[in-house]
Amino acid sequence: MNILILGSGGREYSIGLAIYKENAHNLYFMPGNGATDRLGTNINIKDYNQLAVWAKDNSIDLTIVGPEAPLVDGVVDIFKQNGLVIFGPSAAAAQLEGSKVYMKNILKKYNIPTAAFIETSNEKEAFDFIDTMSEPIVVKADGLCAGKGVIIAQTKDEAKKAASEMLSGAAFGDAGTSIVVEEYLDGYELSVFAICDGENYKVLPAAQDHKRIGDGDTGPNTGGMGAYAPTPLVNDDIYKKIEERVIKPTLKGMQQEGAPFEGVLFIGVMVVKGEPIILEYNVRFGDPECEILMPLLATPVSELFYKGATKQLDKLDIKIKDEFGVGVVMASGNYPYGSSAPAEIIVDEIVDADLLENSHISYAGVEKIDDKLMATGGRVLVCVGFGKSIKEARNRAYALCGQVHFAGKKCRTDIAYQALK
Repeated sequence: MNILILGSGGREYSIGLAIYKENAHNLYFMPGNGATDRLGTNINIKDYNQLAVWAKDNSIDLTIVGPEAPLVDGVVDIFKQNGLVIFGPSAAAAQLEGSKVYMKNILKKYNIPTAAFIETSNEKEAFDFIDTMSEPIVVKADGLCAGKGVIIAQTKDEAKKAASEMLSGAAFGDAGTSIVVEEYLDGYELSVFAICDGENYKVLPAAQDHKRIGDGDTGPNTGGMGAYAPTPLVNDDIYKKIEERVIKPTLKGMQQEGAPFEGVLFIGVMVVKGEPIILEYNVRFGDPECEILMPLLATPVSELFYKGATKQLDKLDIKIKDEFGVGVVMASGNYPYGSSAPAEIIVDEIVDADLLENSHISYAGVEKIDDKLMATGGRVLVCVGFGKSIKEARNRAYALCGQVHFAGKKCRTDIAYQALK
């Protein structure tokens, strides 16, 4: 097949890498990054209507959308209007991520377990609700904030300040002019991904992400500093509850809303005393969870996405490798506080056959400058290791980190610590 992948991050690189290894397809990336041209051809057509024309002219059989912004902007609708096969939700269904207010109201309407909440654009209403709550308190901007529009306030005054800054537009601009204030849930967090075709779904192994910049989950939130899967913190009982109480009613509910959900349903779950409570939905793969999940699939990745895009998931028997994956993000020196000067990336030649076979790099914030691969983004790359145990996978991921060099590089040293306690 001719396959087009939209996006430029580690998520899109890892989808491309998995498909590249199938040795059966021609890959294109829009816009891609400085390393995706190792897997296929980078193109740069930002207008979605023009991109759809290009896709038809170049006989693209399948388009896979990586990030949330093009989904919310309606790229899937445009491609479908042009008779193209594309994997991802419509603009209407993408509101599950595009608007936290919409998402919380869907959860409430279809009796899907979630935290007690209020959605409002009125400061007094927000303050009155905050006064009834016990700390900590969660305050969320309604719109897209690149994963950063959630404040966990330790006091009521801090919650009111966050609410006020969001509603005034000072914190997140238009994305915060409506907010959700909700109770804080105390448990452990999971990332669960369901590949959906509007009616059918396939659940991938649950992962755990590490959001904070520092070891021991300290410092500010980031886009994610590492992940591992499958997590031993999930058993068959929790999977079954998530399917019966969350995925099935959501798919049925979205059909009733006239916006059937196709694509990746990313379910942010908090497990409280053995019960899964939904924190949020996203409508695409998490990053860095995608970097570890793609290589764990024994089923061809291209087949999973194609059957998801053509309503044939019921005909797919999904197979997962019997191993674990750990991904460690290597970030630039100033991340997440600000940008860093471009730095050349040097990767040592790997002579250890074991490491060569059971690890790889997924590139994210990189550019080609004068034919050199340069670190130019906050999160630069992900070192991914695999093994028969989480410890073995983690050790390989960190061994690979030791082979990668660029000025100011930094990473957490405790990825997967929850599973290795």
